[in-house]
Amino acid sequence: MPDRPGWTCVECGADWPCPARRSGLLDEYGGTGVALGVYLGACLVRAMGDLDHLPVTELRQRFLGWLPRAGGHRPD
Repeated sequence: MPDRPGWTCVECGADWPCPARRSGLLDEYGGTGVALGVYLGACLVRAMGDLDHLPVTELRQRFLGWLPRAGGHRPD
């Protein structure tokens, strides 16, 4: 879990989910899947309350924009 309310990684201090945590989440949730999207969507909603000074589009990209799309492709 991230360090709230700043939503930083407790391991490295980077914005959560950091690259290492993203990789860990993909492994944990089997690489892709609805469950991971639902989990991160719930985190996004909580983060929007904590990080209300950041644009929603930035938070959406940070929490969901890196997820693999249908066919297993990650966004560029």
